[in-house]
Amino acid sequence: MKNSNRKGNLNFFKVTILALLAIATLSCHSGRDATHSKSGPSSGATNTAAVRPGIFQTDRYLPLLEGKRVAVCGNQTSVNDTAHLVDLLLAKGIRVVKVFAPEHGFRGRHDAGETVENGIDTKTGLPIISLYGRHKKPTPEDLRNVDIIVFDIQDVGARFYTYLSTLHYIMEAAAEQHIPVIVLDRPNPHIDEVDGPVMDSAYFSFVGMHPVPILYGMTIGEYARMINGEGWLKNGVKAKLTVIPILNYTRHTPYTLPVKPSPNLPNRQSVMLYPSLCLLEPTDVSVGRGTDWPFQVFGAPAMCPDEFRFTPKPNEGAKHPKHQGTECCGRDLRRVDPPKGINLNWLIYAYQKHKNKEHFFRKYFERIAGTGSLRLQIQKGLSAERIKASWQPELEKFKKMRRPYLLYPENTNP
Repeated sequence: MKNSNRKGNLNFFKVTILALLAIATLSCHSGRDATHSKSGPSSGATNTAAVRPGIFQTDRYLPLLEGKRVAVCGNQTSVNDTAHLVDLLLAKGIRVVKVFAPEHGFRGRHDAGETVENGIDTKTGLPIISLYGRHKKPTPEDLRNVDIIVFDIQDVGARFYTYLSTLHYIMEAAAEQHIPVIVLDRPNPHIDEVDGPVMDSAYFSFVGMHPVPILYGMTIGEYARMINGEGWLKNGVKAKLTVIPILNYTRHTPYTLPVKPSPNLPNRQSVMLYPSLCLLEPTDVSVGRGTDWPFQVFGAPAMCPDEFRFTPKPNEGAKHPKHQGTECCGRDLRRVDPPKGINLNWLIYAYQKHKNKEHFFRKYFERIAGTGSLRLQIQKGLSAERIKASWQPELEKFKKMRRPYLLYPENTNP
């Protein structure tokens, strides 16, 4: 009887262990499926496994490139899980003839605002034509031996991020030369947010070329459709545009960028805070360029003493940072929950703490804000709630305008 009980207990123990191992294995497998993504500097949340940017849909765009002389407009974000777009195309036998590079360069190493010169890609030997600095739009000579252009750059969903302007000039130059453009679409980390003042045409520049709010809630492919559809290209020309869509994507799909989109957006926190903190760029306040926490802290010497201190120093992403070598006082936002939409309280706080208010705003503030009223509203002491309420009529008009160009459903179950 004792032997029988022992055998029964032993069998039960074995069955239990096997069942637990099976559950553990299944759980691990499910976890891999749910979080499958290429880890990178912008990690901080999980990607949905099924989300696949346009670059993955080779069956949709390779047939359009066969036998053509192809130019690629891309940078370090133009990748799939294993390869850069240029390398992928060359490996597939596509004839890539040149590369157009946006702000920060083809490899994404140049400072914000730094002039990027033409060059040669050391890996492929392809000529690189810079579209930043003095030369923002491809010339007819640049396009002389080009049959089609492929645009693949990760946007971050904020109006003043200059890749949108590069897209505009690529489309405009291509339309003028009757050259088709393919945009390989990518997710927008702020896809479900529409907020900020709508750009006033009086302040159009390379950091804002279109009448859109700071957060426009569109992928770069949708935005390209809007540029075309609204007739924003010079003389009303329209590009022959093809957008290769993202698979299994909605306006509520969580997505963390696998590659940092520019030198001073090194992680998810910086990407999510960027639309709010960029309003401090055209002021006396540092947003952490020249530290290990760009767009995650802010402060200025004229805000001392305050709860947090840092000293900007030259680094790879900021060779000459604002207030270089001088202690700044301000706020540490590395662990705050990112805002939904634009947080104006940080701009208001910095203005109120600053000891020399006459020198707080710099002359190009309106180009970033997109409006002549925000500076005045801050100076008058209006609350964030009241300022944001003033944006709503124009935001509602914009939402109606953009509707025909949206490619991805509002609901979470497409």
